[in-house]
Order: sequence, then structure tokens, then C-alpha cells
Amino acid sequence: MLSFALAFLAGICALFCSQRLPGGTVLVAAALAIWPAWRWRHRVTRWAAPALAGFCWAAWHASQLLAMQLPAELESRDLEVRGQVTGVPERLSPERLRLPFRIEAWRHGDDWQHAVLPVRLAWYRDAEPMQAGERWQLRVRLKRPHGLANPGGFDYQRWLIAHAIRATGYIRTGPGNVRLKKSDATPWQGLRARLSAHFQQLDLPARQRALLRALALGDRAGMSRDQWQVLQRTGTSHLLAISGLHVGLVASLVFGFAELGWRRLGGARHWPAPRAAALAAMLAALLYALLSGFQVPAQRATLMIWMWMGAILAGAGAQPRQVLGLALLATLLHTPLAVLTAGFWLSYGAVTLILYLCLGRHGSTGRLRRTLHVQLGLVAGLTPLLWLWFQQAAPAAPLANLVAIPWVSLLVVPPLLLAVALLPLSPGLADGLLSLTGLSLQGLWGFLQWLDFGGAALWSAPPVGVAGLALFSLGLLVLLLPAACGVRALASLLALPVFLAGAPRPAPGDLWLTLLDVGQGLAAVVETRHHLLVYDTGPAWPGGFDSGSRVLAPFLRQRGYRRLDRLGVSHADTDHSGGAHALYRAMPTASIHAGEPAEIPWATAGDCRQSPGWQWDGVSFTYLAAGRRGVGNNASCVLKVTASDGRSVLLPGDIESGVETALVEERREQLAADVLVAPHHGSATSSGRGFIAAVDPAWVLFATGYRNRFGFPRPTVIERYRAAGARLLDTAAAGAIDVRIEAGRSLRVQGWRRQHPRLWHPVDP
Repeated sequence: MLSFALAFLAGICALFCSQRLPGGTVLVAAALAIWPAWRWRHRVTRWAAPALAGFCWAAWHASQLLAMQLPAELESRDLEVRGQVTGVPERLSPERLRLPFRIEAWRHGDDWQHAVLPVRLAWYRDAEPMQAGERWQLRVRLKRPHGLANPGGFDYQRWLIAHAIRATGYIRTGPGNVRLKKSDATPWQGLRARLSAHFQQLDLPARQRALLRALALGDRAGMSRDQWQVLQRTGTSHLLAISGLHVGLVASLVFGFAELGWRRLGGARHWPAPRAAALAAMLAALLYALLSGFQVPAQRATLMIWMWMGAILAGAGAQPRQVLGLALLATLLHTPLAVLTAGFWLSYGAVTLILYLCLGRHGSTGRLRRTLHVQLGLVAGLTPLLWLWFQQAAPAAPLANLVAIPWVSLLVVPPLLLAVALLPLSPGLADGLLSLTGLSLQGLWGFLQWLDFGGAALWSAPPVGVAGLALFSLGLLVLLLPAACGVRALASLLALPVFLAGAPRPAPGDLWLTLLDVGQGLAAVVETRHHLLVYDTGPAWPGGFDSGSRVLAPFLRQRGYRRLDRLGVSHADTDHSGGAHALYRAMPTASIHAGEPAEIPWATAGDCRQSPGWQWDGVSFTYLAAGRRGVGNNASCVLKVTASDGRSVLLPGDIESGVETALVEERREQLAADVLVAPHHGSATSSGRGFIAAVDPAWVLFATGYRNRFGFPRPTVIERYRAAGARLLDTAAAGAIDVRIEAGRSLRVQGWRRQHPRLWHPVDP
């Protein structure tokens, strides 16, 4: 069964690794081949049959979901919709909400038209209380699924399709937002909403309330960014949100108490106590999983528990491989899109590793030693998955989990669940138990913060290709084999190449530029053979997102960098400087240049206008200043970077027409460049004809956000550049743009989306 499930999984993965959905002819041929492949009694074809079935199953699910499309003409315009809140809304602040919503109709003209569109909405101001299951009429602005596309960055579009979300947007505050019907939620949705509201009102510190909600309900909305960082850096994120461990713990406790109680009551004379206990454990696992929102880890644990308990009910034994295979297959049949989430791989990876580490290896080894072996094996074995998904791993995880697992299992989850059960019977007693549980969590949190070493507990993995990661994973599996196998020396040989191989770098005199996709803002990375410059750092947004920590730092780590030689901040506008402080904290930085150095209070910055030019590895860097100093946009540092073969890139920040004119008059001979990052994102106040003629670029790159409210780049500006013979590319459509100027080779300019097309972010032809 496990082999069948793995082949089915391989077929699903093949579908999601493809660039587009297969055509009808391909799908029909694949479906017709399933039965002959299964009937032909050969091992290879027997594996091909479930793989083809998984491919077809995933293709059908994906096609159904992708067919739900917001019409292009309805994007970014006010739209009246009717529908239902499909999950517990997340209260981000007293005035802000985020919620899943299913649109069932929208107004087109004077008529309401039927629609089916699952969306994710935010309500930024004066948000009214909302509950799961309620029906509302709302005034919204929507856009199709879109996210930032950068090497090493979080793929928001993949996350959206994995959670079956087909549009995002926000609710426009006003009288058009009307509750049409009180909650029509399932009993579990309503119970989760009431419990979440109760937790929010507890007289406890916000941090403790957030952790209690996460453990009891899987509701992680209240957890702060600092909390998530501590959990990530100590490898304990799986513990302080509902996971398979907690579902298994609940089932185990209920099984033990039910078996004891059934014997004490004399029920064993009529029906065996293990069977009665198995039935109670199955029910408890299902109820707790539903209470948690039935996420993938809870699904996996519930399925496995039901199969094991089902074997007890039937009076038969259950093989761990069979149980794991059945649970995996059931999850994939229910939600094939789960393979697009890290949680799916980490969840099943952890269970598989535990079986691999435990089965047949007990012998005379002590319990503590076995526990340490499993913990170390889990951390080591899951490292490739953490490497692949997050480019990071937590060396402190073995010690953290050695303390945190029993702490949460014995001192947190049992009293927490008892308190939830007592709430309708004795609210006072329940709240007392919750307070004690909060104190227990506070003690655990202090230990995790001590282990975090002020943020130094996270290891940034070196960059590695697919082949290197596969060899590293194989080496770890060999290392985890019993010592009696005598092949552990082979593990070092397999894993060593990963640490010896370095990321590619430009040759001396060559220049690599990456214009990152940071939405409506600018962030550029310039690489030479041995040096690194970051020019602008993109925006920071009120919700806590900043492109310094979310885009730039992951990109630089993925490229193998651990420090910056120079950080340039063109000017103080937040769409250019918003991520600077976070990047400065994330990476040691040798020096900072800025157009408005007085606006950088967190570090000492030099004035770029007073900086002499410099050379790195045969590449020249020159700031071009003209006329008297401007303010705001016109204070921008204008940087020209020239490779050893004379080809160059011009980074002008947000300068406007006045500064452009002065540069043309005073620095015309220095303005010519092969690649130009358009001034001020393609605003109509910049890119004058004289400036374009002086630069005469072969390529013009626009740093813009998808459907940004300014309408950048402006159509008139686009036409000016096209009339000058330049080729155009913008980050909103292309994602991160990679520019390579290499001696003896033609100029290469490529967009990340075209280089890495996927089903969930197709590229326009």
C-alpha cells in the first residue's frame, strides 16, 4: 500500500512540476492507460498505473480550481458581492480583519449575477465583527491571485492555489457592507469562533493568549512575528500549533482512560475493553481534529489513528507501513493540492522518519538514549526539507524538542483541553485552568528564548542544486542506518559536496544585476566577482511586511551571501528605504550610502553625492550628481555601474524631469547605458525625451507593483521608450529580472516567471 501511495504522490507531483495543464487528449490517453498498466503484471507498470491515476486526479482538481477566474474587467474596481464567510476571521488589530469568503453573486449593472469564487479579503478600517458562516453583502476591490516572484522567496501564488483561493482584495468601508444572515456555520465552525472569542477576552498577556489559541484551535492569527521567529529558530513551530502530535496525544489519553473506565464499570464482560477504548479514541481524535480546522497534520494523524483503532476493533493487527500508506493515499484523494504546502511534506516526512528510526531498533538501548536518537534523527532527516522550503535549519531543535515535547504533551495540552471541555459547565474553573496553562507556557517560552541566543540559533543553509540536495538526503539516510551496517563513512562522502560547492559568481570584470520583485518599490542587487551592493530595499507595509527581511535577505542567502559590502538607499521614500533597517539587522553591512543620510537614524550613512567612484573586481561604480541638491525623489542617488567591456547599467532612483534635464546638460557623456532602470517606476514626471535620448538604453526595466494604484508605468512613458527602440520588462509581470553583462557574450535579460513557469503563475506569451 505504501508503494502504491508513493506512486500516486509521484504522479501528482509530476502534474504540479509542469508548466501548464495538459490538454484533453493527453489526459484521456493517460486515463485510458491506467487499467492496462495495472493489469500487466510487471513491477514497473504496476507503479505506472497509480502514478498516472495521481496525475489525472491532480489535473482534474487543478482544472476545476483554475476555471474559477475573476474577469479581468472586474479587477481593481469597486464591486458589490454577496457570499459567505467560510472560516474564522483573523482579528489583526482592533480595527482590522482578514477572512476567507466565498462569493456567490456580484452586481453587474442593475442585476445580480451568479458566481462561485473563493477569495481572501482584508478589512483595514472600522471592521465590523464577523463570524464563520455569516452571509454578507460587501463592497470590495479584487484582483486575481498574484504574488512576488523572486529566487529564494515565498511563493504567495502557490500558497493561494494550495488553499483554493482564486482572488484577493479588501473591503471598502462604507454603508454598502450589510450582514444578510446570522451565522450559518457548521457546529464546529461556530464552536471554534466562540472559543476563539473567549480566548481573546482572557485576562492574560497577549503572547499567552495567542499561544493558547494556537494550541487549542489551530488559530494562529494572534501570534506575533517575534513569536514565530523564536519558534522557527528553535525548530518548535510544529508544537505550538495543532499538529499530529497533539491529535495522537489526545487519542492516547482517551484510549487509556476509556479502557480503564470500561474495565472498572464491568463493561469488559460484554465487550472487550480495548475495542471500547479504540472507539472512544477514534471519536476523540476526530473531534479534536475538527476543532483544529482539520489541517493536513491533523488529517494525517486522524486517518492513521482511525486505521490503527479500526484494526483493534476488527481484532486484527495493523502494519505501520500499511497505515502510513493508507493515510497518505486518503489525504491525497481528499486534497491533492496539499503537496504544494510545506506542512504536508514535513508532516509525512516526520512520521516516515520516526518509523525508519524506531522499527526493529529497540534492543537493550535505554529509553532516554532512544529518545535522543529519534530527536537527532528527526532534526537531521528533516533538514533537506527545511533546506528546500526555507533555506534554513535549526541546530538547537534537538535540545528544544527534547524539553518542549514532553512539556507540551504533559503540562500544556491536557489541562488546556480539560479547560475547553469545562467551559460550558464551569467557566470560572475553566478560566483558572487556562491561566495555569498560560503560566506553564510562559515557562516553556523562557526556555525557548534562552535557546534562541538572541536570534543566532538559525542556520542559513548554503545554496545547492537539486542533485546536490538529493545526494545530501541520501547521505543522511545512510547516516541514520544502524551502526551495524558499517556504511556510515559513505554518508560523509555523499553529503560533503554540498558544503564544498559554492554559488556561481561573475567572472572578474563581469556584472550581474538582479532587479527584485518587491511590489510597488525598488530593490536591486549588483554582484561582482567578490563584492556585493544592494541599491534600495523596497517597501515596508503596515501589516508588518518589509521587503528587507522577506525578499532581500532570503534572496541573498539563496545566493550564498552572508554580508553586504555596501548598502545604497537612493532616498528616504518608504518604497525605496522601507526594508533597509531589517536588511541591516539581518546581514552585517560594511558601509551605507544614501541620498538623504539624515533620514537613516539607525546607522551611520555617507552622502552618495560626496562619494568618489570606486572599482570592484574590474567593475566601475560612479554616482552622477547634477545641480543643487534636491529633496524627496530628486535627492535620489544616480548610480552608474560599468563592466570591464564598457557595457553599463544606470540606476537613477526616483529622479524627476528637472534633475534629468540637469544631468543631460552637465553629465550627458556619462549617461549612456545599455540597461536603464526607469526613473520613478515609469511615472509621467520622469523619463523625458532628452533623458531617454542621452541614455539610449537597449533595455528598460520598470520596478512596479501589480495593478498599482498609480498606474505605473504610464502608457505615454512606455511609448517614449518603444519609440527609442528599447526593449521593456517590468517586475509586476516578469517577477525578479536577472541582467548579466559578461565579456564575450551578448547581454542577457530574463524574468524569473518565464525562467520558472508554473501552473499557478502562467507567463503571458
